[in-house]
Formats: sequence, C-alpha cells, structure tokens
Amino acid sequence: MSTWNEIKIILKEEDLEYIQGILYSMDVKGISIEDPSDLLDREQGPLTWDFADINIFEYGEDKAVVRAYFNMDEDVKEVIREIRTRIENAKEFGVVIEGYEIFSEEVNENDWANEWKKYYKPTRVGHKFVIKPLWEDYEAEGDEIILNMDPGMAFGTGTHETTRLCLEAIEDHMRNDTRVFDIGTGSGILAIGASKLGAGEVVGVDLDIVAVDSARENVAYNHLRNVEILHGNLMDVVEGTADIIVANIIAEVILVLIDDVKKKINVDGVFIASGIIREKEKMVTDALHEKGFSIKEVRREGEWVCIVSEVSHA
Repeated sequence: MSTWNEIKIILKEEDLEYIQGILYSMDVKGISIEDPSDLLDREQGPLTWDFADINIFEYGEDKAVVRAYFNMDEDVKEVIREIRTRIENAKEFGVVIEGYEIFSEEVNENDWANEWKKYYKPTRVGHKFVIKPLWEDYEAEGDEIILNMDPGMAFGTGTHETTRLCLEAIEDHMRNDTRVFDIGTGSGILAIGASKLGAGEVVGVDLDIVAVDSARENVAYNHLRNVEILHGNLMDVVEGTADIIVANIIAEVILVLIDDVKKKINVDGVFIASGIIREKEKMVTDALHEKGFSIKEVRREGEWVCIVSEVSHA
C-alpha cells in the first residue's frame, strides 16, 4: 500500500482558488477539498454534492480545508516553505492571504481515497455531461452523457473549475470524427468526454504513470475503444495531427507547448488551454499571438481561465 505526505491547509474560503493554483503548479500528486460553502450555498438534489459528514464544519463555516498529497521522497519542510513563500509573493498581485494554518502527516492511499469519496457525487457540467463516480447510482435523462469516473490518485474529478471549463469548450467545438489530443490527461476525464461527444479518435498523454494507469482504467469503465492513453513527455509521444488539442496544465507548461501545438494542429483546428490563473492570462495570450495564434474566446470561472485559440490564417 502506498504512503503519501499529506499537507493540510486550513484557510478562508475566499482564498481557496488561489491556494489551488499554487499547489497545481507544484509537484503535487493529488488534491482534495472540503469547502463548507458547497453545502451551504447549493440547493440539494441528485446533481449536487451531498455532504453526509458534518465534520466539514470542524473549522467553522467560513474555513475550507485543502489536502495536498506529495511523494514520500519530497522534503515536507521544504514544500511547506515553498507554499508559504508563494503565499507571501501573492501580495505582488494584490492577493493577501491571512489566517491560514499548514499541517503535515503521512497517510496511506486507502485513507485518502475513502476520505474524499464521501464528498464526490454526480455533477452536471456543460450542456450534457453528468460526471458520475463509480460508487454512485445515476440514470441518464434525455440527451445526458454519463462519464463514469474513479479519479483515484489522479487529477480530474470534474469539480475543479479548469476541468469544467475544458469540458464545456470541448462540447462547443466538437465535430463528428474529430481527432483529439489531451495533453496532461490526468484521470482521463477530458479524453473520455471528447470520445462520448463523437470524436473519431482521442489520444491522452501524461508524464505521471499513476495518472496513466488511472486514465486507462477510467477509459475501460466507460467501454471506449477509440481512446488511447500514452505515458510520455507531453507531445513528444503523439503522432500525426489533431483537430482539437486540449491542455489543462498550468500557464508555464502551456507556453512550452505552443510551438509543438502549432505543428500538430490541423487547419481550422482549435487549441484549448486551461489551468491558467487570471494573473497569467495575458502572458499566455501574448505568447499565443506571438506564435501566430488568434484567440477565439476566453472562458473564465472564479480565478481560472480557459483560452481557446486557432492558428491564424494568412
């Protein structure tokens, strides 16, 4: 059984998204979130989070808990020091985060899985998607598309803003027999969504073998034959070209990808880039313009941005 370093951050609910941005830009292997506002602000129903455990209010109704998981060979003190430094540096962007606490402990993989499964329920995303965890019962209604997911140790439960933004963008830009590359596939949720929307072929890639294993399992749970999940360095392992290239990573990695995306994208194809915090939106759009892309649209949710672009035609 795998053991992980868990870093628990207790913070104000309004600081949650910025902290997530910090963690997603580090070598974190997974994140779980306990946010009381999800219970307090949402009407209860079959497609909302159903919080059964009152312990979510342990630190008060205005405090959220983020649990970030790192490999055992990581220096926990150094990781915490880095998180504190980035929180301090946030002041440069006008973001002041105060009143937070950070703790760490070693946990085993099963403890982690059982903890967050309590809060993960069927969730509607976009016009048609319903993301359904394997352990929940839900029957599709009308033209709903069910994504059967067990994220395991990988990212992509569908509840994070960047995942939702990408799924909605894929939904709006999908055409029949589209070829899709999902770079940094995580749990495989975007690749699976693209396939169920009618993509002809989908290739998902991830550097993390844990994510690759999780994505392949999720593809199997959804009985898909046109999705291939590869282990490798970003776009180095994909062959040919695609009509849609989606990368839900972080701004700095997206900048590295742009040149390869330009080589691998078909005429009239779209590049869907997310995992970008608002402060870095201009950095990414400027880089895209410089490399010959035009911006089709920018989607925003909370502190997160999804940029849809295409290669400019002469």
